[in-house]
Amino acid sequence: MLSPYRVLDATDERGQFAGYLLATLGAEVIAVEPPGGSPSRRRAPLGPDGCSLAHRAVNRGKRSVTLDLHDASGRSRFAELAATADVILRSGTPAELDAQGLDLAELCEANPHLVVVSISPFGRSGPKADWAATDLTVWAAGGPLAVSGDPGRAPVQVTVPQAYFHASAHAAAGAVFALLERARSGAGQHVDISGQVSATVATQSGSLCSSARSDGVTRSGGGIKGGDVFLRFVYPAKDGHVSITHVFGAAVGPSTRRFMEYLHEHGGCDEATRDKDWVTYAMSLSDGSESMEEFESIKEAIAAFTGERTKAELFDAALARRLLLAPVATTTDVLESAQFADRDYWDVHDGARYPGPYARLTGTPLLRPGPAPACGAHDGELDALLARPRPRPRPSQQTAQGGPRAGSNDPRPLAGLKVVDFMWAVAGPTLSRCLADAGATVVRIESSTKIDAARAFLPFFDNQVGVEHSALFNNLNAGKRSVTLNLSKPEAREVALDLTAWADVVCESYSPRAMRAFGLDYERVRARNPGVVMLSSCLFGQSGPLSQFAGYGNLAAAMTGFYNLTGWPDGDPVGPFGAYTDYTAPAVALVVLLAAIEHRRRTGEGQYIDFSQAEASVHYLAPALLDSEYNGRVAARNGNAHLELSPHGVFRCAGVDRWVAIVAQHDEAWDALAHLIGHPELAALPGAERLERRAELEAAVQTWTQRCTPAEAEAACQAAGIAAHQVQNSAELFADPQLRHLGHWRTVEHTLHGPTVVEGTRMGLSRTPLGPGRGAPTLGEHTFEILSEQLGYDADRIADLAAAEIFD
Repeated sequence: MLSPYRVLDATDERGQFAGYLLATLGAEVIAVEPPGGSPSRRRAPLGPDGCSLAHRAVNRGKRSVTLDLHDASGRSRFAELAATADVILRSGTPAELDAQGLDLAELCEANPHLVVVSISPFGRSGPKADWAATDLTVWAAGGPLAVSGDPGRAPVQVTVPQAYFHASAHAAAGAVFALLERARSGAGQHVDISGQVSATVATQSGSLCSSARSDGVTRSGGGIKGGDVFLRFVYPAKDGHVSITHVFGAAVGPSTRRFMEYLHEHGGCDEATRDKDWVTYAMSLSDGSESMEEFESIKEAIAAFTGERTKAELFDAALARRLLLAPVATTTDVLESAQFADRDYWDVHDGARYPGPYARLTGTPLLRPGPAPACGAHDGELDALLARPRPRPRPSQQTAQGGPRAGSNDPRPLAGLKVVDFMWAVAGPTLSRCLADAGATVVRIESSTKIDAARAFLPFFDNQVGVEHSALFNNLNAGKRSVTLNLSKPEAREVALDLTAWADVVCESYSPRAMRAFGLDYERVRARNPGVVMLSSCLFGQSGPLSQFAGYGNLAAAMTGFYNLTGWPDGDPVGPFGAYTDYTAPAVALVVLLAAIEHRRRTGEGQYIDFSQAEASVHYLAPALLDSEYNGRVAARNGNAHLELSPHGVFRCAGVDRWVAIVAQHDEAWDALAHLIGHPELAALPGAERLERRAELEAAVQTWTQRCTPAEAEAACQAAGIAAHQVQNSAELFADPQLRHLGHWRTVEHTLHGPTVVEGTRMGLSRTPLGPGRGAPTLGEHTFEILSEQLGYDADRIADLAAAEIFD
């Protein structure tokens, strides 16, 4: 799909996943490494040959050339390469990148078509742009750390650092957005990716609690706590743990009812408990007709029941009864998954299994890349690479079928693109919101007979529960239009089919077979619209033994290893906050969908994309999986410990539940930190000894931080060059000067609520900024407009359809 494009990947571990994604989509990716190799080659965990397993995972499919960018001749050779390139990927703070001595303005003047993508902790400019940072401190700055962990203990990270996986996926998507825009204008631009901004996606819109005047979300250990209600997700099993979505509302209540029936049949609860109204139970807790004490006793009964059964026994019941329950998998479980084996998911190199294709495409399958190259393996090909003719883009007055429309007054990359959106809940709408932000007309299909679960998700404006009051729904669906269709009626299905014939892109996230049951499967849609690009997204893909397992991202996160790798060694797994694969998967899905749109722009060819949340998300745990494959180590949750750095932790500060993340990111930072905390005698400790004495050193840091506010500790550390950031929840995020500088908070108009705040797109394009023009639609708000203006239905036909009650 991206075979015409050359990408120079000058990133380190903070950005190399972006180059990997582009390589699997067909781009020619050349890794530019310093002499001796990228520092990422030396990051733990290491394979038997001493090479980083994380590096191996994300550098497959690339070429490697070595250039010393601190030397004039190396910069000259890089400039020659840049003149032939379409995209440059860079990572580091502005100061780190400036130290290389590359003149970006000069490179872009020589090649005005160049797209430059910068991945940094906090963005290219702003008050925190050059702050010292690590993955942990970026995770603290972005919000997800605040809501992950046990109450009363320090907030806790995922054992495999996550922030730069998110940033890299957004970087790859930003690069393709810029290439799509370049097809119209002929000009390149700069794409700015902030790790902090990317990390906010993992708060599940909890970052908006403050602006929505809603109760904040707090750490609750294996669940979500909003206000006084704790929704528990993690329960014991005889041989481990399971995750259960034991929540309420129209979308989830029926599954909870089925679970309580299962419990009752096996003596786990009485009839009165089984027969509670699990759809309206949240309202009953709110008005006091159901007591919190009884709700707590119900959860204890569930825990007693699951604790007497194995994970397999409970999961068999979940599959048979359509329950929202999944086993909490270890890395061994993930590697031995029958689902992944059935779909031939794993790529095998040196006898080890690597995460494989994250999507299945009918027209242009993803490449299965070879192993990561040795450092400088392609130095001898550099002259040939420079000599190879490269097509130069020209501004397009006409584009092939399905591309962004030339002549549009909207400069955004997807202006004129038409999208029909059958997505629901969190993951799918996160993707389609990005399409709307980029200028596409996104028509969302909903029904009042089966309300989107996201309309019942926290946070709510002013704590008022209702289908039009979810700030999360407003955030994920800003800029879209809404049509209500009851797809159980044949007339509604015909309207939906007409919409798919109108569209360039169709997206859906139902469980497999649903679209076929509606007569809206790819074969039927393609018969009316041969050039359509259609994406189907679900937890495990459209085939395999788990293809029919439907649920939310917390269940996929449990089954792909994230839950087991989040928490303390002496406690139960707590999982990352919320439905975690609903945050990892959308950016990866966006990259592949944009690549398919770009392929269609050039060729007019549509295709079908089978996208699996689980298959995409497993890539974010690749280092742990490869450690198991090469070294036989089964990854375990380890709190906030790091394989190479110490101190590396989250420390209590003055105040109630106030914390700061601090990392001695190198020897100089430890020297400064030892003096700062009043222990200069420890300043000369080498890294290996600091790891051995981790508990002692972190206790000393804790003694110091307890005398400071988070802001004071943060400021003192940053002034000394130590990576640190206060752990930010919604109020701190909303006030954060860096996020405000980058324009992350966008005020948009909502039909009922007036001016409301949503998040930005997480990709900053310098010439053609992305972003929504309005808030989310109310249910069915644009039905008449879309049917009359886009489909050309006359008033009589719409009246007949209304009489058939299809707009429910």
